Amino acid sequence: MISLEQVLLLETRVAKAIDYVKKVTADNAELVRQKEELVAKLEANQKRIDELEVHVMRFKDEQGRIEDGIVAALDRLSQFEEAFENSLKDKPLAAPAAEKKQTHDAGQSLAEQTPREVFFEIPAGETKENELDIF
Repeated sequence: MISLEQVLLLETRVAKAIDYVKKVTADNAELVRQKEELVAKLEANQKRIDELEVHVMRFKDEQGRIEDGIVAALDRLSQFEEAFENSLKDKPLAAPAAEKKQTHDAGQSLAEQTPREVFFEIPAGETKENELDIF
């Protein structure tokens, strides 16, 4: 036969089990809520990452175009320097010295002398589609 003590012990164990189930259910609900928050944050962060990746790709593209423009400008500057050097090589060097001597002998100061113009051509080269035109 079942004694009163056994029934009371059973009742206490059932009460503990019910409390434990309530606690686990509450914990589970909290974890589900936290999971939903984390999923929402993850989606927001993923969206931001995608936006930043687009910005990075644009930046890299623009950086490449800037570098191409700088290289093209340096090439044109090299062509300019070569053309200038060639134009200087074509003119005799003794003539400017003689002109200075004559001008100086005439009593004019260097400030009163008129500057000479130098003309030269820049060799035509292939132009790139995204080339920056600085000249």
